[in-house]
Amino acid sequence: MAFPSYRAIDLETWPRREHFAYYRDALPVGYSLTCQIDVSPLLDFAHKHRLRFYGCLIYAVSRTVNAMDEMKLMLTPDGTPGIWAKVHPNFTVFHEDDHTFSDLWCHYDADFSTFYQNFSQTVEEFGHCHGVKGRPGQPANFFCVSCAPWLDFTGFSTFTAGGTPSLFPIVTCGRYTRHGETCTLPVTLTISHAAADGYHAGQFFQLLQENCRAFS
Repeated sequence: MAFPSYRAIDLETWPRREHFAYYRDALPVGYSLTCQIDVSPLLDFAHKHRLRFYGCLIYAVSRTVNAMDEMKLMLTPDGTPGIWAKVHPNFTVFHEDDHTFSDLWCHYDADFSTFYQNFSQTVEEFGHCHGVKGRPGQPANFFCVSCAPWLDFTGFSTFTAGGTPSLFPIVTCGRYTRHGETCTLPVTLTISHAAADGYHAGQFFQLLQENCRAFS
């Protein structure tokens, strides 16, 4: 399979070249940041059209990630930083029979109907498959998104002991909770500091909120 399309970064003109090198080599740290997102329009849309809220949420997250270069950072075959042209969601499904989960992935498309069809077909074909990787052939240009619908958390941390923080974003969503006419959902972004700073994390959550409200 051919290597997915990407754009190499010109290190001579890239403003974050020193930050990338510092947080990738000298101090390889990552961080997790949690915010409450108003998902009322998204939830109403899913109920109105009898769609899975999870699939609609993954679309909103995927649209957000694909709109930001900092969320699509990667290393080219020669080890220099680049930016994927497009990234696809690797998402988890829960198995009620044995309380385990499996990773699935589907192709991202900016068109919601096309994406939701990709999501639905993936779940229908591979959703019953147990094991860590429920769907084979995960592409190199992916990011992670999952949901812990049992918890309305205020903080969530993901780390790998002794490892290097991932350049791709890990997005973890919790249980949505109603507050009168408003419904909020906790969302955690985990990413390498080499890929994104606090400013970019702020942009991520702002854009995610906009994409959730766009369903109204």
